[in-house]
Amino acid sequence: MSELEIDAIVFDVLGTLVDEPTGLRAGIRELAPAFDDSGIERLLSLWQRCIDREQRRILDGARPYVTTELLDQEAARLVADAAGVDDPAAVAALALSGRRLPPWPDAVAGLARLAERFPLIGLSNASRTALLELNAHAGLRWHQALSAEDARTYKPDPAVYELAVAVSGRPPERLLMVAAHAWDLRGAQRLGLRTAYVARPVGDPPALADRFDLYADGLAGLADQLDRSLSVQ
Repeated sequence: MSELEIDAIVFDVLGTLVDEPTGLRAGIRELAPAFDDSGIERLLSLWQRCIDREQRRILDGARPYVTTELLDQEAARLVADAAGVDDPAAVAALALSGRRLPPWPDAVAGLARLAERFPLIGLSNASRTALLELNAHAGLRWHQALSAEDARTYKPDPAVYELAVAVSGRPPERLLMVAAHAWDLRGAQRLGLRTAYVARPVGDPPALADRFDLYADGLAGLADQLDRSLSVQ
């Protein structure tokens, strides 16, 4: 048996295929145009900490599951309060900025190339509605897009990765999870998926103890490695 034999590729979306911070910054600038760059970064950090904290509380059982739509609304209100903005329409617009995220330059072409060889599954913490709009805005094309909303929890809970296993109809070790976040890949590993780390400026880099199956600087490099793997099977 060759070193890496896979039947489908599972992709994280936020941060891996789309540039989440850039999209959120644009929304914050629309909300608070008078803020300088450092002020925008402080507000962005406030948003990110809010989302991370609340998703962690849900994972820890300290809060019942709610979708990212509600979490984004909470983060938007928090950021608006910090910026001194009380216009409900502006807050609502900011809450939707997480659905208008630009793709990384290699994302669309990279997915198209990989789709010639493998079924592609998107697996995101974004809600079903948010994922639909996010994919449409960024021009991402899937054979199947799955939301953690269907598991009523968030990655790295194993139940989220199980969605991809169930849809694929294949054992976990025949799926390759691709992400720019080491924590996401560790979650997939715990369920038995193979893993590929793709470096992004905003990702979570691997720790020294991490052992993933593939490492790539982008989707072209990942496709090259997979082509070589297939050629020796």
